[in-house]
Amino acid sequence: MVATSPVPLSLYIHIPWCIRKCPYCDFNSHAVPAGEAIPEDAYLDALIGDLESALPAVWGRTVRSVFFGGGTPGLLSGAGVARLLAEIRARIMVEPGCEITLETNPGALEEGRYAAFRDAGVNRLSIGVQSFDDASLRRLGRVHDGAQAERAIESALRSFDNVNLDLMIGLPGQAETAAQRDVARALGFGTTHLSVYQLTIEANTVFAKFPPPLPEEDVVARAQEAIDGLLAQAGFDHYEVSAYARPGRRCRHNGNYWTFGDYLGIGAGAHAKITLPGGGVVREERFRAPDSYLRNAAQGRFVSQQRVVAADDLVFEFALNAFRLRDGFAPALFPERTGLDATKFEPGLREGVRRGLIARDPERIAPTGLGMRFLNDLQALFLPAGEDGAPQTASGS
Repeated sequence: MVATSPVPLSLYIHIPWCIRKCPYCDFNSHAVPAGEAIPEDAYLDALIGDLESALPAVWGRTVRSVFFGGGTPGLLSGAGVARLLAEIRARIMVEPGCEITLETNPGALEEGRYAAFRDAGVNRLSIGVQSFDDASLRRLGRVHDGAQAERAIESALRSFDNVNLDLMIGLPGQAETAAQRDVARALGFGTTHLSVYQLTIEANTVFAKFPPPLPEEDVVARAQEAIDGLLAQAGFDHYEVSAYARPGRRCRHNGNYWTFGDYLGIGAGAHAKITLPGGGVVREERFRAPDSYLRNAAQGRFVSQQRVVAADDLVFEFALNAFRLRDGFAPALFPERTGLDATKFEPGLREGVRRGLIARDPERIAPTGLGMRFLNDLQALFLPAGEDGAPQTASGS
C-alpha cells in the first residue's frame, strides 16, 4: 500500500558549535576553541550547497516549518541567518506563516542578537535554560547562571511573542521541590511553551564515564506530577511527553516529527527522512564532524549514510514518535505516513491494549496514563521480531 495523502515536509538546520560541551550532552556539538570564531561564511555556503543537493528528492513540495538546532545556533549572526533564509526561499517553496525556530543559550553572547534574528525572519525562539538554580547549573556544566537566564528571557520577550524555555528535572542533587521552583519561576515570564525533560545518562558523554548521583525515581515521579499540576493550572496543554503549550502555541516542527512527517536535515551530522514518490522511506545522515562536513561539502559531497527503511523498522519508528503524543492519533495516520497496511501495526496495538498501555477506538489510538508512564515499554511492543531493549527518544523544542 502507498501513502494516500501528501506527507508534510519540514527543514532542520544543524549548527554544530557551542561555547562549551555540557557533560550530559550526546548531540553533535563541538566547543569553539577559545578566542576563535565559528567559520560562519564557509558553513553557510556549505548549507546552501547541501540544500541544493537535496532538492531533487522533494521537488514541488512545500516546507511547513524550519528549525535551527545545535549546538548553539544563536552563535550565528543575524545577517547570516537572514542570508540563509533568503537562500532557502529562493530554492524551495516555504509555507506562508511558516514557523521558524532558532535555539539559543543564555551566556552564549547572543542576547543582543535577538532583534536581528527577528528581523531575519525567525518567529519562534527556544532558550536552553535547564534550571534557574546556580548550583544545579554548575553541576550541569552550563556556561550561564540563573541571573543570566532571566536576562536572556526578558531580552527575548522584547523581540518575540513565541518563546519556548527548556528545563530539566531529575538533576544531580536536585530536591523534589527544587524542580517545581524552576517551573514556577519559568511561568512567571509568561512564555508560550515549556519543554520539561528528565535528565538521562547517555552513552559517550562525560556523565556516562563519571555518573553523578541522581534523585530516586519516585522523587522524580512526584516532582513530575506536581509540575503537571502547576502547568495545567496555568493554562498549559500537556500535549506531548515533555512538551507543554498555551492554546495555539504547540511546536509545529516537532509536531511533524511526532506525526511521522518528512524532514530535510542539512548541516553537520543532520538526519533526513524522506518518503519516496512510489512508496517507501529513505533516511540520510550528513558527515558528522564540522571539519569533515566542510571538507566534503567543498567537493559537493554531503550525505555520509543513506538507507531505505525496512517495513518492520517503519512500524517501530512510527510508534517511537506517535505514541509520544498524549492525545494520540487517528488510525488512518499509520498507513498514510508509512505506506503500509494497517495490519502491520495490529500485533503491537493488541498487546498494548491487553497490558493497559494503549487505548483505542475507531477515531483515536492513544497511550493511557500507564502507557505514558512506561512509554519505553509501550514503544518496545512494536520492535521487529527478535529485537529487544528500550528505545531512545529525544527532541528539542
